[in-house]
Amino acid sequence: MEDKITFIKDGIRLDGRRVDEARPIKVEVGVLARADGSCYLEMGNNKVIAAVYGPREVHPRHLQEVSRAIVRYRYNMASFSVEERRRPGPDRRSYELSKVSREALSPVILTSYFPRSVIDIFVEVLQADAGTRTAGINAASVALADAGIPMKSLISSCAAGKVDDQIVLDPMKEEDNFGQADMPIAMTPGGEITLLQMDGHMTVEESHRAMELAMKGCRDIYNMQRKVLIDRYSQMENATRQEEAVI
Repeated sequence: MEDKITFIKDGIRLDGRRVDEARPIKVEVGVLARADGSCYLEMGNNKVIAAVYGPREVHPRHLQEVSRAIVRYRYNMASFSVEERRRPGPDRRSYELSKVSREALSPVILTSYFPRSVIDIFVEVLQADAGTRTAGINAASVALADAGIPMKSLISSCAAGKVDDQIVLDPMKEEDNFGQADMPIAMTPGGEITLLQMDGHMTVEESHRAMELAMKGCRDIYNMQRKVLIDRYSQMENATRQEEAVI
């Protein structure tokens, strides 16, 4: 009989994190020159890039909405993003995650400002390590802001899970694959939930604890999203002032 894998020992997980600690995050804004807005983001070993195009004309035109812009979100995992090379192109999971991610972001986008147009969001997973939907939503939110799309607020996303009968924040691949439950959420800074899913089983008390942890993760991510955007546009403003001073 094989020994059972222990994921948490003395309050410390396999990767050295505490149960309430998220993976390290890295965010870069404006990484694609030809996109209207873009973001590269790492959450642990996840590496994703998001690009936003628009608002622009809808093709084919029969898809136009006379009173608002439509939002399209395409989530895709590169064939080399996982250990076992996957078949290129969208699959059922990609369609599902595209749908729930679009619905997570749509409530804050002021689509009524751009009737008869489309806002396209592309999220490409370059390297996957559990939590790619949350990483993609975080990157897409920053890319939308970088594109100048009017929004009520940013959206931040994080997951909590159940591993070894304990609730943990931001599960990594091994915890996601062999854990007991996974709960990804997305929310506004004010606490409005725009995405809530769960796979597995938790008690009512465990689900409340998971929600609290995931919301804490979202708030921490929001602070980082906000900071990188402020830093980027502060640098752009300073560069503009220097150019004007030279002229």
